[in-house]
Amino acid sequence: MDRTAYISLPVRDLDAATAFFTALGFAFDARVRDENTACLVLGTGALVMLQKTAYFERFTGGPVADPSTKEVSVGLSAVSREEVDDLVDRAVAAGGKDAGRQDMGVMYMRAFLDIDGHRWSFLHVAN
Repeated sequence: MDRTAYISLPVRDLDAATAFFTALGFAFDARVRDENTACLVLGTGALVMLQKTAYFERFTGGPVADPSTKEVSVGLSAVSREEVDDLVDRAVAAGGKDAGRQDMGVMYMRAFLDIDGHRWSFLHVAN
């Protein structure tokens, strides 16, 4: 069964969040854009709905959690260790915060916090 994953994340400033992820090289689906939502395309079958906080809270039925205390981590693959470093370095240059690295030999990972404090990571697994 083939399904598309829709990950929704609250953002304080939709335009700033869109600019941040554009600086990392991500594309957006212009068909799914309004004053409350922007659709970040991770790849075939994986989308992130960036939503203004008040709009996001309408779906969850409650206040947004503080990302420094309760959060999900979104991990994305990279084609090489160099791409991992490049993407995280670009995230930091665009206003994100480096959240560390792990080198486990066969797997290399670096994490960052986006401008809203959400945790992301890029990882490369050697063949």
